[in-house]
Amino acid sequence: QVQLVESGGGSVQAGGSLSLSCAASGRTFNTLNMAWFRQAPGKERDFVASISRSGRSTVYADSVKGRFTISKNNAQNTLYLQMTSLKPEDTAVYYCAVDLALRSIGTARWGDYDYWGQGTQVTVSS
Repeated sequence: QVQLVESGGGSVQAGGSLSLSCAASGRTFNTLNMAWFRQAPGKERDFVASISRSGRSTVYADSVKGRFTISKNNAQNTLYLQMTSLKPEDTAVYYCAVDLALRSIGTARWGDYDYWGQGTQVTVSS
């Protein structure tokens, strides 16, 4: 069992920045592939970024590449998402997720993830 708690969402104007955190418990953190997904109203849950167990490998959706940075602090059991140059289309509920499969890094398919946080709202106004 893994418990995930996101924090750090909020409202910001276009061009601004926000940082999200996801505190994990229940499993040894450095054994977890993790990711961020987001879901806008009326839309499917979309992949944002994933990070390997060690934190050395990352993958980003094209829509956020160059603007968002995913990282993890294994000593503090925390996953991060640093978001810059935010756009109104980044508005969504953001979720952190854990993939327990023995992959080198988590996939972009939300169905592959085993545990999810409750989500945190990010709103970007124009």
